[in-house]
Amino acid sequence: MATARLDYVAPWWTYWLHNFPHFNYFFQSVDGTFNPEEANYQQSLIVLACVGAVGLGLSLLVLAVYLICLCCCCKDIDEDSKRPETCCVTWAAVIAGLVICSAVGVGFYGNSETNDGVYQLTYSLYNANHTLGGINNLIAGSVGHVETGLKQHLERLDEIFAARADYLQTLRFMQLMVNNVIRELAALPDINKANVDLGAIADQTAAVEYYRWLTYLLLLILDLVICLAMCLGMAKQSRWLLITIIAFVVLSLILSWASLGAGTSTAVGTSDFCVSPNKFIVNQTKDFVSADVAHYYLFCSPNLPNPFQKSLTICQRSLTTMQIQIQGLLQFSVPFFPTAERDLLGIQRLLNSTEFSVHQLTVLLDCRGLHKDYLDALMGVCYDGVEGLLYLSLFSLLAACALSVMLCAVFRVWTLMGSRDREYDDIDEEDPFNPQARRMSYNPRRSNIHSFCSYTSSLGSQASLHPPPQSASNVVPPPEYMNQSMLFGGSPRYENAPLIGRGSPPPSYSPSMRTTYLSMTDAQIRHFGTDFQV
Repeated sequence: MATARLDYVAPWWTYWLHNFPHFNYFFQSVDGTFNPEEANYQQSLIVLACVGAVGLGLSLLVLAVYLICLCCCCKDIDEDSKRPETCCVTWAAVIAGLVICSAVGVGFYGNSETNDGVYQLTYSLYNANHTLGGINNLIAGSVGHVETGLKQHLERLDEIFAARADYLQTLRFMQLMVNNVIRELAALPDINKANVDLGAIADQTAAVEYYRWLTYLLLLILDLVICLAMCLGMAKQSRWLLITIIAFVVLSLILSWASLGAGTSTAVGTSDFCVSPNKFIVNQTKDFVSADVAHYYLFCSPNLPNPFQKSLTICQRSLTTMQIQIQGLLQFSVPFFPTAERDLLGIQRLLNSTEFSVHQLTVLLDCRGLHKDYLDALMGVCYDGVEGLLYLSLFSLLAACALSVMLCAVFRVWTLMGSRDREYDDIDEEDPFNPQARRMSYNPRRSNIHSFCSYTSSLGSQASLHPPPQSASNVVPPPEYMNQSMLFGGSPRYENAPLIGRGSPPPSYSPSMRTTYLSMTDAQIRHFGTDFQV
């Protein structure tokens, strides 16, 4: 059953990228044909990579202007506009975080697509290298067997059949067939002349791709960590956390613009190749492969003849003719020359192995195998690879813009925190309703005052202590606030909770508490201190 032949068609995004303007260092237009060895073309790709540097410069300029304006205008903040402005800053940070999260999703997809494309390229290179290595080994092995093994057996048979002219004539004919096989095998392509190791190229490509994939993965994770840290920093309003966020945001901003420049340059250069890959490969292989051979493998059209078919047919016919001659000699000469049987059987074995090698060469030299590897490599690079680079460039652009907005939001949060601290510093310390003033007016010496509850309970447990009789001259008149407490009934319901040291007015004492206080002896005063003295 015949299979449909696949043809390569460049995707539309490669044409779009190929049409990007190419300029050298002097802003002169350069041809977009893929030619990495040309200096002007290399300069055009470097100029495209500098787009990231231009974007980074513009971002830093905008941030510097915003920071200057913020420092100049932060003194004019009024109370009415502070809350709406804080809400706007919060929403700006939230939107920037959502954009970064979306960009990270795009980046993960693009990184995976690019990795798949490069993997398909390296897999195809390994397969093509295996095919070319098999062709080279078969040609070298067949030529070696024919030149060394067959010639040695024919020289010994020439000595054995020296007395028979007809047998010698058969040997001369076989020698002619051997020369034909050697000539036609030498006409097949010699892979060693190309001096190109596709396996080594595939290894280098895989190593570079691994580090590229890992770098983008770390950048994506860094952006996610920045988003989480931003939410935590705005919630806690911690200065050291905001400083850390600013440092990592600046680092991620630089990496995002750098990745945008590198991704854009790589995507444009790859698209230049994908638009016309056959032309580049023909120019690169013209020194060791003819144009008809290159076109045969690049296009693999049924209308194109196999350039090796003639040589393979001659080899096959020559080997078949020698097989017939050897069969005749084995049948007619062995009864008269028994010593010739060993060499004749040796020649037969070499002919069988050489014929098998020619059959393998016919299969390997067919265009379908190498053309399939070529198409797979193009599909991987130009479809998955370039598409993934486009998504990675989109991620870098979105992340860079969102990080710039997030950096502006962090600066604004910093200024709002500074204005809040200044408001706390402007509060009157003598204000009785200021919690800070009450804390400052707190006397640590009075913090150890014993409550009257503990004092009365201790008096109850000390049965030996009795209040001494007091003279009328020693009675201290009660303070005015105690008399006021007596006026309101002297209810002791709220009298057992001391309020000293809490920034409140002096407590009112009940008559029983006042009597207990006045009955204290000198020993008890020394024990409890002067905390209860008026």
